[in-house]
Amino acid sequence: MHKTAPHIFKYPKYWASCFDPAPFLPMSREEMDQLGWDSCDVIVVSGDAYVDHPSFGMAVIGRLLEAQGFRVGIISQPDWTSTDPFKALGKPNLYFGVTAGNMDSLINRYTADLKVRNDDAYTPNNEGGKRPDRSVLVYSQKCKEAYSDVPVVIGGIEASLRRIAQYDYWSNKVRHSVLFDANADILLYGNAERALVEVTHKLANNVPVADIKNVRGTTILLKETPRDWVEIDSSRIDWPHNIGEVTEFNEPNPYEEKKPITEAGDKASCAASEQVDDVQTLRIVPMPLQRKADIDHEKTYIRLPSFEKVRNDPALYAHASRVLHVEANPHNSHVLVQKHDNLEVWVNPPPIPLTTEEMDGVFDLTYARVPHPSYGKAKIPAYDMIKTSINIMRGCFGGCTFCSITEHEGRIIQSRSHESVLREVEDMRDKIPNFTGSISDLGGPTANMYHLNCKDDEIQANCRRLSCVYPSICKNLITDHSMTTELYRKVRRVEGIKNVAIASGLRYDLAVEDPEYVEELVTHHVGGYLKIAPEHTENRPLQMMMKPGMGTYDRFKTMFEKFSRKAGKKQYLIPYFIAAHPGCEDEDMVNLALWLKRNNMKVDQVQTFYPSPMSLATAMYYSGKNPLKRVTYKSNPVNIVKKIEQRQLQKTLLRYHDKQGWDTIRETLTNMGLKHLIGDGENQLIPAAEKPESRKKYQSPNKAKHLNRPGKPVRKHVKKKVKSIKKM
Repeated sequence: MHKTAPHIFKYPKYWASCFDPAPFLPMSREEMDQLGWDSCDVIVVSGDAYVDHPSFGMAVIGRLLEAQGFRVGIISQPDWTSTDPFKALGKPNLYFGVTAGNMDSLINRYTADLKVRNDDAYTPNNEGGKRPDRSVLVYSQKCKEAYSDVPVVIGGIEASLRRIAQYDYWSNKVRHSVLFDANADILLYGNAERALVEVTHKLANNVPVADIKNVRGTTILLKETPRDWVEIDSSRIDWPHNIGEVTEFNEPNPYEEKKPITEAGDKASCAASEQVDDVQTLRIVPMPLQRKADIDHEKTYIRLPSFEKVRNDPALYAHASRVLHVEANPHNSHVLVQKHDNLEVWVNPPPIPLTTEEMDGVFDLTYARVPHPSYGKAKIPAYDMIKTSINIMRGCFGGCTFCSITEHEGRIIQSRSHESVLREVEDMRDKIPNFTGSISDLGGPTANMYHLNCKDDEIQANCRRLSCVYPSICKNLITDHSMTTELYRKVRRVEGIKNVAIASGLRYDLAVEDPEYVEELVTHHVGGYLKIAPEHTENRPLQMMMKPGMGTYDRFKTMFEKFSRKAGKKQYLIPYFIAAHPGCEDEDMVNLALWLKRNNMKVDQVQTFYPSPMSLATAMYYSGKNPLKRVTYKSNPVNIVKKIEQRQLQKTLLRYHDKQGWDTIRETLTNMGLKHLIGDGENQLIPAAEKPESRKKYQSPNKAKHLNRPGKPVRKHVKKKVKSIKKM
């Protein structure tokens, strides 16, 4: 059933609503004094500089709570070696809210090759090292040290993507749920406005934080699961045959509900009960039987494999990841439970998406739209990048396995109204110093998913697809871009607006379904170059990414060039590609390099796959299994590129035009049996070396066993499969 939730702006306001909105949320006791505050109700601790702009999470959290009547202070990028900065605003009346900031602190600090970055775009003057690694853990623990009796609520993308046990690329091991390690009281995941408002009002009404257990979009720790719920046991992947029948050796059925022994029971029954370690009153249903079981899904949870099991068994890790992603629809998802040592991590279902009216309310709050004055003239690169951009939607139903947007924001698109966006355009024009009339972006996670959703609420409520556009666009998905097209036209007509760019990622497989939108985009909103992300050309890695084939890219390219000519413009597509993605082999990268050369593309915007927490591709990377399908111990393995030298090689092949990589590519092609691709011919990838240097050879795991005649494609013969290097 399609679910609804209370309107986030219709809660009774807290008593402190008598205070006027603050010009900036205070960062010092002096500012609090100027506002007439004796204390803060909530203090937000963040790893980012405080920019009072709706693209910065701490500003959204603070202004939303301010609109509910709460006094909110900000502690930005505190020195974590002492508790003093965490006491700077005094003791909060309700709780500390802790976030690492707009980025995961480890992704912010380290490259995909685990090299330390020296900069930080969310810090004044781009200075690196102003936040600790695993910021949520460190800040949360420091808040508890400062005031041990004050609840700590953690959230933001770093906490959100670590709500259950997750593979940690930086330590190369599976770590506990961040809630377990942080010593925090409750975790809010996703874009957490609903949970934030509900939890804060409960605490304000003197509900103990330990009693806040069933709020959607939250994760908590329990000593034991409630006895009046039904458990769907999904803690294993290879179930015995004939579940429900008596097992071998006349042992009792391990999945049968155990009934408590009553006083009326005979002595034999009592004696038997003494041999049972744990007589449970809850009903346990094996996962294979759960669809046939008569259960109340509102009081049913799914048991995932425990932390100890997923840490030691990669196949179970992949299975747990699959279950998490399947249970992502807020209208039909269950509670998820995962045992961590002697505690249960209880993940409530995702929050109900915000309505358009609620989204408008969030973005209409009283943002100053500039950094806090305490930073003076210091430059904050992230602010400079987004200060003239406008977020028009949230969520993504693309389901790309390497991306965590869906896991954080959900698959259901949440969109603002035209009127709200136009108000923000005027607000930006009037508030931003030296505004030139140029808007750098109208977008979000995906530029052209604005107001695209399922055509039927009940169909959406029952859907469990991981993607609405893969392997093909769902017939129930609205692909009419007219709301977006009309918004573009309205924004261009606003007085003082000279041009509007679209910089967010474009889903071109959706765009081709609406030629009018493509024409509008190409004619008015492309400044010479448009970035799109085919990610690869070969089917093998594309299937692991859940991305469309190159046929769709070619359709979009044809449209793009047609409408560019019609507009009298010379414009170009800039494609993005990924190296070393799970499922990608060296042979695939050679074919991609050949495609790039054949199309006269010399790309510099390339990236190596980064195993971010909770993504499906990260589950592939760690487990070698494919969680897009049912996981078993006998599932076919996925090729994983883990060695640094092989990851770097695949990136080098993407940049085949860079002379610095030619020696490596020559050696690799020779080892693969593809020496005929070395030379100056039209169908060859790189030129031959004048004086080949002797060096240790990189041995490709994809070395071709059969060498065809020079100039012909090489075929690699593998059991029951034929893989080939494509012709130029």
